[in-house]
Amino acid sequence: MLTLYVSQQGCYLTLKAESLLIKKGKEVLAEAQIPLLEQVLIFGKSQVTTQAIRACLTRNVPIAYLSRMGYCYGRILPVERGYRHLSRYQQQLTRVDRLIVARRIVKAKLKNSRTILQRQARRRSSETINLAIQSLNHLMEKVIEAESWERLMGLEGAAASQYFSALGECLTNPKFVFTVRSRRPPGNPVNALLSFGYQVLWNHLLSLIELQGLDPYFGCLHQGSERHAALASDLIEEFRAPIVDSLVMYLINRNMIDADTDFTYHDGGCFLNDSGRVKYLKAFLQRMEEKLTTADGEEQPRWDTLNQQVKAFKQFVYNPIEGYKPYEIR
Repeated sequence: MLTLYVSQQGCYLTLKAESLLIKKGKEVLAEAQIPLLEQVLIFGKSQVTTQAIRACLTRNVPIAYLSRMGYCYGRILPVERGYRHLSRYQQQLTRVDRLIVARRIVKAKLKNSRTILQRQARRRSSETINLAIQSLNHLMEKVIEAESWERLMGLEGAAASQYFSALGECLTNPKFVFTVRSRRPPGNPVNALLSFGYQVLWNHLLSLIELQGLDPYFGCLHQGSERHAALASDLIEEFRAPIVDSLVMYLINRNMIDADTDFTYHDGGCFLNDSGRVKYLKAFLQRMEEKLTTADGEEQPRWDTLNQQVKAFKQFVYNPIEGYKPYEIR
């Protein structure tokens, strides 16, 4: 299944038979067959005709409206995307079950972050990277002992601080300087890439969660609310480093994105512009279509890895005694 990205500004989507056309003026920029789509992501100011919306809903294809940096304002969902069936099972999870899973998710996040730094250390070792690896090892041991969500989130925050302090050492392009993670708004091009990447990945996970019938607003690690799909925020943690962080390093170190021409500055922050979003999304799609070898020796694209983890969480909801095993890179 495919995701249709509309990242250029001033476009509109219209229906032609069983296809969506992306137009800018009279020019057709792209065409996608609706039966092959999993979702449509619209970044910024573009329009969708009523006929196109109706066709997507008929085919069970959600449409998400996002800011140009990837923040999700809302989604148009077909009626059958409801998640009431599994919601009661999720709400019946005990505090102990949820805390155990929350620990495992944080530990997997730290382990994947450590693996990324270890790979970089073999290429360009530095004292900062080595110290961060040692800190992550120590914090992973503490995570398993955490007896509350407050303690767990405190350890996760400490680990993130250590990890991001070392991530800047892994960047070889002198135009991209990174010393600290800043989110709202992103403070520089590296933070802009990370924020955009996390938002894109989060939206993909949200769609997969809905497809499996899970309640996206009830998680184990993060607190849900009417505006926060906590389960998507839970499951993204194990994928941040291996998918987004590694891709950002690749784009910067290979000079595939330009610090001068692919970003815009406004409202006190730095954001990807049209050309930057196109470059990132193209590389993201290529990365997600790459084949990985599973523990069973089979090859599957990274897309399937996301879906398998959502399905694994679904099985945990049905049978909590089996637990949930997060994704870990080797």
